[in-house]
Parts: sequence; structure tokens; C-alpha cells
Amino acid sequence: MLPRPSLSTRLRWRRRLRSLGALLLLAAMAGAVWFAQPAPTRTIPLVHVIDGDSLTVTHDGTARTIRLTGLDAVEYRQDCARADGRRWACGHEARAALARLAGSGPLHCALAANDKYGRTLAACRTRPEPDGVDLATEMIRQGWAVATDDAHLPDEGAAQLARRGIWQGDFDRPADWRAVHDRAATAVGAAAADR
Repeated sequence: MLPRPSLSTRLRWRRRLRSLGALLLLAAMAGAVWFAQPAPTRTIPLVHVIDGDSLTVTHDGTARTIRLTGLDAVEYRQDCARADGRRWACGHEARAALARLAGSGPLHCALAANDKYGRTLAACRTRPEPDGVDLATEMIRQGWAVATDDAHLPDEGAAQLARRGIWQGDFDRPADWRAVHDRAATAVGAAAADR
């Protein structure tokens, strides 16, 4: 059997463990502050609005496609139904709405990672924060896009209640529309290849 350590030894170890715990807590707090910092915002010249949630900009001397985060806008080729059942080119209207919001640029964007299509994901404003308009928030508020994160759900709900944009009638959610039309395009391509 091992001899029991003296009282002074035990107290020394307790102090060391408390010090280690305090250091770990400080390191965790410093890490949380570091990772909570928003991505740096960059001023980027606007080249072209592609559709209701994608833009072409010039960054570091090259053209780059940006996909706005937090929303999914109707696709450019997508159409919607008005309350009376008439079809209309809601995708064209969504693109025009984003073009009006973005103006001629420049945009102030916090760039993030690239998506699977090679587009840069970003949150963009018309002026540096807190001024200007957040493009994703305003597209959702105007009813041209659906929210893809919880932060924008109140804006989507307000647009839906006011029957703005795509909410004035029936429409396919953009992801559902893409799934159907991507499958149809793939099937047409496969049938043509079989000939």
C-alpha cells in the first residue's frame, strides 16, 4: 500500500489543478471571442446580377461568382402562378429586384467558403455595416426568396402574410423546382445520347 501524501502536497496539487482549470477556461473564452468575430468585409465591384441570389463580381482582379447566403431565390427560368392562376416570370422579376437593390455597386461582402459549384458564399450589403441594405434580408422581405436559416424566417413570414413577390400565388420552392428541372434536363440529355 502506498503512503498517503502529506497535506501540503495535496494542497499544492489542488492549486496547480485550479490554475490549470483557470488557464483552460481563459483559452476557451479567447477561442470563442476569436471565432465569434465576423468575417472581414471587403468592398467588391459588381459586374453582373445573374439571378435572385447570385452575382458576378471582380475580386483580386478576376471575375468571381458570389452566392448570397441565408436565402434561396426562385430560379431565373422559373415561373409562378398569380392568385388568379395566371403564370408569370417570377424568376426574371427576382433577378430584376436584386439588380435594383445592388445598383451599380460596389458591394460590401463578408466572403466565406466556396460551395460545391465553385461559387463563393457571402453576405453582402450595399454599404458597410451597419448602414446600407443586406441583400439577402431584403430579397426575402420583398418576397423574392425563401429563407434558408432561422434568422430570416420572420422576414419570410412577413412577406408571406403581405403576399409580396412569389407569395402572391402558388410557386414551387426553388430547391424543388431545380430537382424537377435538373432531372428533366438529365433525362433529355440521356435520351439524345441513346440515339
